[in-house]
Amino acid sequence: MPEKCRVGVCGFDPMLVKGYIKLGTRALWWHVSDELYEEFDMKPGMKVSGKLHKIYAGKTGQEIAAPEEAFEWECSKETGLVVLLPPETITKYKLTEMHFLEMSIEKIGGKEVYPGEERMSTKWWPEEMMKLDFVLDYLE
Repeated sequence: MPEKCRVGVCGFDPMLVKGYIKLGTRALWWHVSDELYEEFDMKPGMKVSGKLHKIYAGKTGQEIAAPEEAFEWECSKETGLVVLLPPETITKYKLTEMHFLEMSIEKIGGKEVYPGEERMSTKWWPEEMMKLDFVLDYLE
């Protein structure tokens, strides 16, 4: 069974994200919980898979998509704590660092996360903090 989490998307200004997507380099990412990082001894380049449940806009704090789609994303080349969002996901959902993702992490490095149980992440982003004071829109 997975770890359920809601995380803030991290990254660069939308203008830089637009350029980085064209170059195919890192633009946006999120951080796994410290517990998963330690328990799975996460390393650069490890694969993290699960299901993307919801996407929230930081402008309003409201849900803007409920894709319920499977994913397999890779940790950065520098650390296993950072999971990169692929360019296809960024452009499909018009993501910026002003979004939040709700998902279930089912496997890390091919190993099941918390077999037989479901846990809530310690990095569950609280709803009252999902409406940001300052946001920049996605640039096509």
